[in-house]
Amino acid sequence: RRAFLASTASFKHQKHGLQFGGQGMSSDTAAGATVQPARPIVVGVLALQGAFREHVEMLHKLGVPAREVRTPEELREVQALILPGGESTTMGLVAGESTLLEELREFVKTKPTFGTCAGMILLAERIRHDMKGGQALLGGLDVLADRNYFGRQIQSFEMKLSSKLENTPQNCVFIRAPAILECGPQVQVLGSLVDRSGNTVVVAVEQGHLLATAFHPELTENTGWHRYFLNKVDKFYAERPELLQQQQPPQA
Repeated sequence: RRAFLASTASFKHQKHGLQFGGQGMSSDTAAGATVQPARPIVVGVLALQGAFREHVEMLHKLGVPAREVRTPEELREVQALILPGGESTTMGLVAGESTLLEELREFVKTKPTFGTCAGMILLAERIRHDMKGGQALLGGLDVLADRNYFGRQIQSFEMKLSSKLENTPQNCVFIRAPAILECGPQVQVLGSLVDRSGNTVVVAVEQGHLLATAFHPELTENTGWHRYFLNKVDKFYAERPELLQQQQPPQA
């Protein structure tokens, strides 16, 4: 974890954004607007390891109730979930020490989930270059992900990326990043790039209520990916109001 946090130090910044329910998805849309959420939804961030605090900070700056999730009890109190970047093997091992791993697998089957970097690996149904003996995955995304496609930590990079979410290319941070090599028929590609060898690889996808990126949107000033996810969450529960708990969510 120390190595991971050290690698992110150069990407510290001042983040800003919109309230939950903003009308636009582009980072330059409706800047400064304040829109209250239509429903009492709390977004959880898996906080076993990795860059979970940065996700929580961005959600708070977007005006969204958020809480760190470390136990099955905390998971049951949220309506949507972000799986952060970090070490996917460590997250799987720690979650497997309790019933949290199985409850996470059930959660991602039916509730909105956003995985970034290691979180994308956890959501993949199939991975390449996993640890010897395999590693625990949550599944849900019908993709084949290469766990360390872009190489070691020293080969981390930052680049402008065009995607279906943004009107203009936006800065994206790749830290020992994975990539998606194959997508199933229900997976929609949202972003891709050309690697150093000239190969086009997928780095952002969605499938139903699931969203995943190989990069770290929480380490940039661009709030577009988080707002896109929040709009997915809002739409998901607008179509399924019976799934929302009737009681007021806990204070973040």
